[in-house]
Amino acid sequence: MDYRQAGVDIEAGRTFVEKIRDSVARTHRLGVLGDLGGFGGCFELPTGYRQPVLVSGTDGVGTKLKIAQAANKHDTIGIDLVAMCVNDVLTSGAEPLFFLDYLATGKLEPDQLAEVVKGIADGCQMAGCALLGGETAEMPGFYGAGEYDAAGFCVAIAEKSEMLNGTQVNIGDVVIGLASSGVHSNGYSLVRKIIESKGYSWGDKLAISPETQDLTLAEVFLTPTQIYVKPVLAALKSNLGIHGLAHITGGGLPENLPRCLGDGQAVQIVRNNWQIPALFQWLQSEGEVPELDMFNTFNMGIGMAVVVDPTKTDDAIAYFQSQGFGTNRIGEVIVGERSLSFV
Repeated sequence: MDYRQAGVDIEAGRTFVEKIRDSVARTHRLGVLGDLGGFGGCFELPTGYRQPVLVSGTDGVGTKLKIAQAANKHDTIGIDLVAMCVNDVLTSGAEPLFFLDYLATGKLEPDQLAEVVKGIADGCQMAGCALLGGETAEMPGFYGAGEYDAAGFCVAIAEKSEMLNGTQVNIGDVVIGLASSGVHSNGYSLVRKIIESKGYSWGDKLAISPETQDLTLAEVFLTPTQIYVKPVLAALKSNLGIHGLAHITGGGLPENLPRCLGDGQAVQIVRNNWQIPALFQWLQSEGEVPELDMFNTFNMGIGMAVVVDPTKTDDAIAYFQSQGFGTNRIGEVIVGERSLSFV
């Protein structure tokens, strides 16, 4: 016997590396040392920082991968992978420098995973970071045919004195919400349960709004996670009074927004200050999901929350709207203990 008979194809691995070489190359940025193929990726820290702090984050895409695999559509899932990591480190006010991925599959299909890596490269370009390297593991007997898993890891940098850590937030600060691009990459176990229980297939059309009327369920739910890095970093440098940031992921607004607050602070959200997108209303109706569970599971149309100085609220909203984001004043910081309430 040989390794190929055991289920691992070394030659397919070499083919895969060649297929992704161009995708990796287009994410090159200042600081990258070397080329694809080394045992470790090397990155030289940028100059100009007095006390540079490295901020790291890691994440996956969860069961959204099941939809990509069922629909055989793999070109956007890599954007999700990058977004989940870079949006997290962004909340510290940090600039993403580089990204690494880990892909695992039962049988390596070079074309399939090359599409995933293309999406990762797209996401890295959106975030301004380099795809520095990664690992692809072929694990026969562990994953089924056509199945793969994906995880990512990001490193960012910030000036220590300028980091957002809750100490800048004040009672009376205003919370503005930046629109999400859809469900993003959380809550997909519930999404899949609703779709399956209602007897839908991923190829069915979803005519619930003008934006979705020509799209299939798979296309709608594979809409990639919004990457907020470049406009938010620019806003941080523009004296817009940003005191805190929260990436609204698993646990929704109730779990994630209080994480950017300081001691003795809570946040009050005005539920009617933004329109819940039709997609979430459809999920709630089809699954008969209680509203509180919806808010505890999904982003409900708010992908990033920005805490700003009250005197800068109008300027901040105008700026983010100019960047193409639906932006609304959704709440206020009040006295409390890192909790969230709705009014």
